[in-house]
Amino acid sequence: MAEDLRTERKGLILAVKDLPTLPKVLDEVARLVERSDSSTDEVAKLIAMDQVLSAKVLKMVNSPIYGFPGRISSIQHALVLLGFNVLRGIIVSTSVFEIMSENMVGLWEHSLGVALASSTVARAAGLRDPEEYSVAGLLHDLGKVVATVQLPELKGEIEQAVKARDLMYIEAEKEVLGFGHDRINAWLADHWKLPPNIKEGLSYHHKPQLARLYPDMACAVHVGDFMARVFEYGFGGDDNVPYLQPEALKRLKLKPADVEGILGHLSEQFLEISDLSFA
Repeated sequence: MAEDLRTERKGLILAVKDLPTLPKVLDEVARLVERSDSSTDEVAKLIAMDQVLSAKVLKMVNSPIYGFPGRISSIQHALVLLGFNVLRGIIVSTSVFEIMSENMVGLWEHSLGVALASSTVARAAGLRDPEEYSVAGLLHDLGKVVATVQLPELKGEIEQAVKARDLMYIEAEKEVLGFGHDRINAWLADHWKLPPNIKEGLSYHHKPQLARLYPDMACAVHVGDFMARVFEYGFGGDDNVPYLQPEALKRLKLKPADVEGILGHLSEQFLEISDLSFA
């Protein structure tokens, strides 16, 4: 019976047509990118046709999260510097952020904080393409938003369990739904055809030691989430700071002194992204 209920809830969650639709342009762009003969110019022109989306993307890529503040003037420039995976992640996040802001107060800010922290951790660990780590950080709680929108009657139960027993949000989700937002993230990543490295960051940020394909991604988002919660930046659904898995620091070759340095650096940067909304 419990398994049937889980399957039914998975079906409801994946009926994402009730979510703000991902812009049609994203499907078209995805098709274009799969063709070996398409150029950056063609992809950029397609995104630029949606002016509202373009404005949101440019605002985001010029934020301190990506390390090019105020220097990216066009979608083509953004594509060349950041790559399609990053732009796709930003488009997904800006498409659902309004619903994020309406349904879970503070979650957008928390997601921005984790995006910034994840890319900062990736840079400190000397990982390639730190911008992709920021996208995984930005989307790491997407499952919470989707569950809230698709199963609104259960949101109150989850919140009640968090408050009454001081649970972490993911623990309360597992009790009420039968699974956590990390599992929902994996379904959504498949459903929206997100890149496999970003999928791994979304699916394993609570258990980075289980990530097999892209463990660096899962570990960086795990540490980024920990850091955003240490600073109480935004609100992830509960007030608890998660246990920092020592395996994650070991995998990233980060020592306690490195962690202190990253936290010091982030304290200034969090102030710089505090006004990054799309209202």
